[in-house]
Amino acid sequence: MYVLSLFDGMSCGQIALNKLGIPVRKYYASEIKSHAISTTQHNFPDTVQLGDVRELDKESLEALSIDLLIGGSPCQDLTIINQNRTGLSGAKSGLFWEYVRVLKITKPKYFLLENVASMKNVDKAIITEALGVEPILINSSVVSAQHRRRLYWTNIPVKNELVDQEILLDDIIDRSALPEEKMSVKKRAFIDRSKDKTMYVRVDGEKSMPITARGYAAWNTQFITMSNGIIRDLTLDEYKELQTIPVDYHFLCIKSKATDLIGDGWTVDVIAHLFEGLII
Repeated sequence: MYVLSLFDGMSCGQIALNKLGIPVRKYYASEIKSHAISTTQHNFPDTVQLGDVRELDKESLEALSIDLLIGGSPCQDLTIINQNRTGLSGAKSGLFWEYVRVLKITKPKYFLLENVASMKNVDKAIITEALGVEPILINSSVVSAQHRRRLYWTNIPVKNELVDQEILLDDIIDRSALPEEKMSVKKRAFIDRSKDKTMYVRVDGEKSMPITARGYAAWNTQFITMSNGIIRDLTLDEYKELQTIPVDYHFLCIKSKATDLIGDGWTVDVIAHLFEGLII
């Protein structure tokens, strides 16, 4: 199988394919962040990096003979977190149209596009019309300890619905982890501002009591309060667990850049579920 991943990031699509044992003859990636590229190449050295999606010309794309096109186009102008969101006309989320352009040129057998579920209905309708398939709504909470509602547009046959594994934040917390020795001024200020709000999670005994009733974390929940009252940032391994990223996936960058890649990435087990339809 020949795969092209746009906005590849840390290559979570490749992790999912590898987890399922789906043979990939060539994996092409389009990405511009240097720490994302170096991290991907460290974990998957055979990845062929193509650079900026906007610079991929028709002739070069046609020569790739792509079987599967995947991507999670930027969500910054679509997400409800952005109070001044401009939707698909925004400079970042407008890159969705590059995905459409590449899809029309490569004509792959299968495609997958992911984006936030909190986008406006008008933007969801535009994407649906452009891709010709209805989106599938999946909350990552069914396979991990986080709430992460995402829409997936794909023509890959989806065999079954995911069964909720009922994983709570308490299940992934490392109780032996110590607070970071040097917490940044920015992080400390964040904690001070949020003490009377629901921006961090309390983990006490066998229960976790976070911002959601069922005990899940949302991605903006960056800190936990241990039973001894100490507030600490999640460890890198805990961040990985939230996205069901294998423990042996390595980052070459500093933690803040690693968590940036993880947050922008996919919940691997959700993608693997969707990719099961590729198995013949």
